[in-house]
Amino acid sequence: MLPTPDTSHVAYERIYEPAEDSFLLLDTFSSVSETAFLQNRFGDGYVPLVVEVGPGSGVVIAFVNAQAQALFGSRNVLTAAVDVNGYACKATNETARKAALENATTHGRYLGALQGDLVTPIKDQSVDVLIFNPPYVPTPELPKQPGQADLPHLGTKPTFDDDSYMLSLSYAGGKDGMETTDRLIDSLPQVLSSRGCAYILLCAQNKPEEVKDRIRAFGENWKVETVGSSGKQAGWEKLQIVRIWVG
Repeated sequence: MLPTPDTSHVAYERIYEPAEDSFLLLDTFSSVSETAFLQNRFGDGYVPLVVEVGPGSGVVIAFVNAQAQALFGSRNVLTAAVDVNGYACKATNETARKAALENATTHGRYLGALQGDLVTPIKDQSVDVLIFNPPYVPTPELPKQPGQADLPHLGTKPTFDDDSYMLSLSYAGGKDGMETTDRLIDSLPQVLSSRGCAYILLCAQNKPEEVKDRIRAFGENWKVETVGSSGKQAGWEKLQIVRIWVG
């Protein structure tokens, strides 16, 4: 079993704490079926760029970077992250640094975390593997999308209201828990490379079958399937990971 990165340095009062959804992503990436998919898709000396959007603590992207050899069959893997929360960017950098040190013979090359809204800092058609554990909880409305004036400066101590606001950005998903995820899905044709694929976490309330139909409507070459699940409750998968790719 591949080790989970250490996140003991993370301030969970303002950054999402690794939970069942995070660990489902780790289990999915390390499964036999997904390592086979990744190694087949990105073999032949190809150097993939893996980007996690909304890394929070950084546990997922740090794991992917630290275990590049096991997941991709090569250490020639570039990894990066984007988060609207500057504290999450800082935490992700530290999580990735520690995980790489602890896995000195297997890690890829971590490029760093950028502060930004979803994929806006990323060059078009550049991402080979996109990972998104979104704010998927249905809520009456989304938190205000932050501008620079809405986020505390990293050099100052956040207030309780600052912490509550930053944490809400990590879980509050608006209608059907899908308002932020919808924006990310809309960007996939723009941001993914010709070999690109995306792994997105959904919960039952997100209506995952409708999400899959929407992705298939991008065109006949677009494929989507569930590749990880936390199990069923009353006949519904509580959480699932869908893989999206162009076949």
